[in-house]
Amino acid sequence: MQHKTMRARIFSTLVFCLLACFPIGAMAQEKSDAETVRALESKWVDAYKHRQIASLSSLLAEDFVITVEDGSTYGKVGFISFNAGGLQVEIAETSELNIRMHGNIAVVTGAYHERGESHGKPYDYRDRLTDVWMKNSAGWQLIASHYSLPIKL
Repeated sequence: MQHKTMRARIFSTLVFCLLACFPIGAMAQEKSDAETVRALESKWVDAYKHRQIASLSSLLAEDFVITVEDGSTYGKVGFISFNAGGLQVEIAETSELNIRMHGNIAVVTGAYHERGESHGKPYDYRDRLTDVWMKNSAGWQLIASHYSLPIKL
């Protein structure tokens, strides 16, 4: 009987250790994924600023949708075409990024500043952003973006 009790204790201890390690591993993966998404946010902004069409295309999911400041929405092809138009971006930068992980989905919120020239006219605006990334067989891809001008009181 004592032998069975000893085995039961050892088994219980092993099960407890394995269960205790699972959340630590999951948290480490979540942190790693958040760091990856943060780096992809930077790559996304740089590709937009420098009109790197191939890079933009690889970052955006096929069913990507973006809502821009005036309320217009674009799919992947429409956004890339819009970016290739008469736009000269001098500054494109994010700040205050907050990344929340939900399994294979990352929701990024933050601030965005862009300055440049559109069809010969200068512009300078500061937005709030929400980007949604999804991890799939191709890796992390941007599935949705929303940019809006903050309300000035």
